[in-house]
Amino acid sequence: MDVRGALAVVTGASSGIGAATALRLHEAGARLVLHGRDPGRLAALAGRTGGATLTADFADPAAVPAAAEEITRRFGEVDILVNNAGIGWAGPFPEMTAADVRRIVEVNLLTPMELTRALLPSLRARPRSSVMFVTSIAGRTGVAGEAVYSGVKAGVDAFAESLRFELADTAVHVGVVVPGVVDTAFFTRRGRPYQRSSPRPVPADRVALAVLRSLREGRAEAYVPGWLRLPVAVRGLMPSLYRTLATRFGGS
Repeated sequence: MDVRGALAVVTGASSGIGAATALRLHEAGARLVLHGRDPGRLAALAGRTGGATLTADFADPAAVPAAAEEITRRFGEVDILVNNAGIGWAGPFPEMTAADVRRIVEVNLLTPMELTRALLPSLRARPRSSVMFVTSIAGRTGVAGEAVYSGVKAGVDAFAESLRFELADTAVHVGVVVPGVVDTAFFTRRGRPYQRSSPRPVPADRVALAVLRSLREGRAEAYVPGWLRLPVAVRGLMPSLYRTLATRFGGS
């Protein structure tokens, strides 16, 4: 897909992977709709990219259909949707409140489903379009201390794969980028900073480049870094060994 001139909606663009992806798309010639919760950060990013801003907290169920309606009304047909918005929570599962669980599910799973559903007619009307999902290695392997987050990211993976099959005879590309540990404020916001010495966090721009490459090349999935395919393969081929190793060395 040639992203030059394409209208790209990027959720969670206030910081981190979303902001880096917006910058890469801008450099590639895309027109941008920047979603986030921080109007100041969005305004600064819009100043660098010329993008339009859309401030909304997707933890509010009513915010997603309202955002989709505003996008359609203001900008018409969408060429690219990057479902990146997400929040985390780290710690023992029993310590989560019911509200914590609902918020994680709402933002990380229901939001990309609902936003994709609402914008899909617009995407299908284009000669070539793409829906990208930024998931997590946690959804492919599971992570101790992030049970709900891992579960919803696995759900996004399954949704994206099923949607890819459903849209196989259309011009809509469905891609997934699977990051590992990324150097963003995500870990601070989830309530537990990343303190492991290995693996080392990768820059957010590296994930953004994978998103852009997946769009241009029509890739179904990309891991960042690429070696993350290995634990996923071990889990699939030797699940007992994987579980033994993950129990001993895993965790967030």
